[in-house]
Amino acid sequence: MIEIVETGPFNTVQDLGRQGYRDIGVSASGAMDPLAVRIGNILVGNDEGAAAIEVQTFPFGLRFDRRTIFAVTGADGAPALDGVELLSWCAYTAEAGQVLELRHPPSLARAYVSLGGGVDVPAVMGSRSTSLRGGFGGNAGRPLVKGDRIALGDSADIVPVPASGLAVVEPVVALRDVFPDFVDGTLPVRALPGGEHALFPDDGDAFWSQTWKISSRSDRTGYRLSGEPIKPTTSIEMRSHGVVPGVIQVPPGGEPIVQMSDANTAGGYPKIAGVIECDLWRLGQARIGSRIRFVRSTHAEARAVEQAVARYVEDVRNTSAMVKRALRAMA
Repeated sequence: MIEIVETGPFNTVQDLGRQGYRDIGVSASGAMDPLAVRIGNILVGNDEGAAAIEVQTFPFGLRFDRRTIFAVTGADGAPALDGVELLSWCAYTAEAGQVLELRHPPSLARAYVSLGGGVDVPAVMGSRSTSLRGGFGGNAGRPLVKGDRIALGDSADIVPVPASGLAVVEPVVALRDVFPDFVDGTLPVRALPGGEHALFPDDGDAFWSQTWKISSRSDRTGYRLSGEPIKPTTSIEMRSHGVVPGVIQVPPGGEPIVQMSDANTAGGYPKIAGVIECDLWRLGQARIGSRIRFVRSTHAEARAVEQAVARYVEDVRNTSAMVKRALRAMA
């Protein structure tokens, strides 16, 4: 069990999402940075899809009521246990009564707290993710509030306790060869031309060539982008069609919307492009006001990035398993 001692709005329980129900209008939800959740869960000995806490408003704090292994991944702020600063992307063991604090990170948007055994809230449609718009899943379908007491699942890794300090090189460093760095403070985001790309003049040049800003009207459903409006060459009426996270639609006002984790299940705006899946976690870590620029990609490049991420996760999984086997042998 953990108790929430400090929180802000929109901090929720999330896992890797509620798959397979978009045909009946149910959004997948899930973590905005799923890679951080996967790595955090591996570090604490959970299945990669176990539920964690997504923190996007800071400061945040929780108190442990039993000995618990935990890891903080995602955002680049330094967590602290009873005031002692810790490393992110590293497994630690907390004792009963200790308090974990997360301060405002310097540049990224979201941190994830993975806990041994996972956050044990009821699964709804196969997922423990919170759907704020639907009011279900997670902790009674709502954000966490001060005083909430949340159960944890059983963890085989509590006894023997894995050594504190089992850590990984964070993805942005380990995968720097496949994820382009910021250019003059602007995040490059790779995308593929969408179904209605041909409707926009000059091969969509106004979309690809300019720098966009993530608007204050953005949330987990979609990032609204501010910039020079783009318009199709002709006005068209479209029937609603299925959309998924990463799809970039252009409403009549001409400022694109990138569908995110709580993406609508259908929509009728023209689709100019789609963010490649492996770049979505970086976009999920971009704050309101961040500048982004779309880079035209290919299916081959998207596949190569996917394979590089898979190798990274597999390496973390294998290393973690090896260390834990050694610890059990020594116990």
